Amino acid sequence: MLLLLLLLLLLLTLLTLLLLLLRVLLLLLLQLLLLLLLLLLLLLLLLLLLLLLLRLLLLLQLLLRRLLLLLLLLLLLLLLLLLLLLLLLLLLLLLLLLLQLLLLLLLLLLLLLLLLLLLLLLLLLLLLLLLLLLLL
Repeated sequence: MLLLLLLLLLLLTLLTLLLLLLRVLLLLLLQLLLLLLLLLLLLLLLLLLLLLLLRLLLLLQLLLRRLLLLLLLLLLLLLLLLLLLLLLLLLLLLLLLLLQLLLLLLLLLLLLLLLLLLLLLLLLLLLLLLLLLLLL
C-alpha cells in the first residue's frame, strides 16, 4: 500500500514537471515567433534601404558630382553592411532558439515516456494487489 502511495506521488510529481515543461515550451515558441517577426521587420528595412539607395543613386547621378555620389554611396553601403550583420546575428539567435526548442521537446518526450512507464508500473502493482486480495 505504501508503495502504491509512493508511486502515485511520483506520478503527480511527473505530471507537474510535464506541465512546467509545456509552459517553458510555450514561452520558447512565443520567443521564436517574436524573433521571426523581428527578422521580417529587419528584412523589410533592408529592402527599403536598398530601394532608397537606388533612388538616391538615380537622383544624384543627375545632380551632383562623382565624389559626393561616391561618398553617399559608401555611406549607404556601410549602413547596408550593418543591417546585414544584424540580420546574421538574428539568424544565429534563431538557430540557437531552435536548438533550445529541440532539446526541450526531447526532454518532454523523455518525461512522457517516464510517465507511461510509471503508469504501467502502477497498473501492474494494482493487478498484483488485486490478485493478492483474491487469493486471500
